[in-house]
Amino acid sequence: MSRVGKQIIIIPSGVEVKQDGNVIVVKGPKGQLMQELHKQVRVEIADGKISVKIENENDKSQRALWGLFAVLIKNMVTGVTAGFTKDLEINGVGFKAIVMGRVLNLSVGFSHKVDFKIPDGIEIKVEGNKISVSGFDKQLVGETAAQIRKTKKPEPYKGKGIKYATEKIRRKAGKAAGAKK
Repeated sequence: MSRVGKQIIIIPSGVEVKQDGNVIVVKGPKGQLMQELHKQVRVEIADGKISVKIENENDKSQRALWGLFAVLIKNMVTGVTAGFTKDLEINGVGFKAIVMGRVLNLSVGFSHKVDFKIPDGIEIKVEGNKISVSGFDKQLVGETAAQIRKTKKPEPYKGKGIKYATEKIRRKAGKAAGAKK
């Protein structure tokens, strides 16, 4: 049995959930999200609650879909009410980021500045060496943060680059000074 799939999702006030065929639409104060459902997954919306069901609870692949779609719908409801945030840190001498309109301008040790176009539905704030990526679509927030990090991944010797705020960089020892055979 899927423990995650069995959980009932409570619809907060100000959120509207509709099912149109095999597409579920969630509207809230921050925006609107849509998710196409798998043909073996059923969603029941009643009395301010959402329950996710599957055809056969003994089939392993259907149990996986059960939990997956329950979490996707829960993330949609959370996204349109509270939103999601990913924090990044820039480490390195002279490394900096500036938001200019809908473009994030990164100076990360290349001979040129890197311009990162901010996707629709994403808001980026820069304070010192911290970049905060926020939005109502969890997948888009994570993908945008990953694309920014990919611009200059942290290197293991000095730790220079862009990393997640919670990420720990495994450091390597450099060359041993005056090492003898």
